[in-house]
Amino acid sequence: MTADSTPALVQITDADTDEPAPAGPSAGRGPRARNTKAYLQYVAAKIAGAAVSLFAVLVTSFFLFRLIPSDPVKQMTGGRPVSAEQLQSLRRQLGLDQPMWQQFTSYVGDALTGDFGLSFQFHAPVIDKITEALPATLLLTGTSYVLYTALGIWLGTRTAWRNGSLSDRFNTAFALTLYSVPSFWLGLLLIIVFAVGVGPIPGLFPTGNLDSGTGETGFAYVLDVAHHLVLPVITLVAVGYAQTLLVMRSSLLDEMGSDYLTTARAKGLRDDVVRRKHAVPNAMLPTFTLMFVNLGHVVAGQILVETVFSWPGLGGLFYEALRVPDLPLVQGLFFVFATAVILANTLADVLYPLLDPRVGR
Repeated sequence: MTADSTPALVQITDADTDEPAPAGPSAGRGPRARNTKAYLQYVAAKIAGAAVSLFAVLVTSFFLFRLIPSDPVKQMTGGRPVSAEQLQSLRRQLGLDQPMWQQFTSYVGDALTGDFGLSFQFHAPVIDKITEALPATLLLTGTSYVLYTALGIWLGTRTAWRNGSLSDRFNTAFALTLYSVPSFWLGLLLIIVFAVGVGPIPGLFPTGNLDSGTGETGFAYVLDVAHHLVLPVITLVAVGYAQTLLVMRSSLLDEMGSDYLTTARAKGLRDDVVRRKHAVPNAMLPTFTLMFVNLGHVVAGQILVETVFSWPGLGGLFYEALRVPDLPLVQGLFFVFATAVILANTLADVLYPLLDPRVGR
């Protein structure tokens, strides 16, 4: 046992050295101050690590997409007959005639100020294109995130608490099946069945774009957007809830054999109280981490799902940029995606010690 763990020992030690014990408001703040200092050092280390990761992403985003075996200038001309002088002039305008090291230094310097250059195909600032497409991505992935997180935690808790029951076996098997299904394949299947229609099932839901483009306003516009959201949201929820359910179920099963739950039952607490107030809060820690990892993907979007449903978000924009390749737009989107994931993970790391004091010691 150390002096840090028991304040009484600190007082005895002070008396033995014939030094007056600290008095006043600061008397009992020693361990707390040390814990605060340790936590701030922990946070600083995580932020420093995130900064290094962001710079690594910045470097990677520049060199990675230049490995694509395609000439952006020729792709932009669309196969039309263009003279060598015209191609050289276009490369000069796009800055592709500069040495690689000069392109790299210019890119890093501009990116650190939030300037990712001009899009080759849209002839507009990259940051403007990202800002324009971001709301559609946040609407789709944000709605899906809230639904599959709540559904996964709720079902994961119920299946674990009824371990071995018929509902547990069914929900676990169904979640494992959905988790193993590629999201784009599930999206295509939903389009075939519920958008195109199969047999007696008519096409019920539209695909493509955020709305029908018929000029609705007010509540009618909200219903129109919600109608377009149904299939892509179902696709994302089906895959996302399965992962959350499996993690929550596994975590709660690990907690169910703990001694503190036996003690809580011995005190006469009802089973639902033991589950809600004791088991679930401790089992939430791994799920909490998963929630923040998925939170980063809310901004990063779902490239394949947005492409399948022709959703006008960041994922669809990234796919269009890759086809050229539109290097400034691809680099900017890649950096935004990676930044969102890194910041979400860093936020989880910073908050985790507040839930579990053992972390960061």
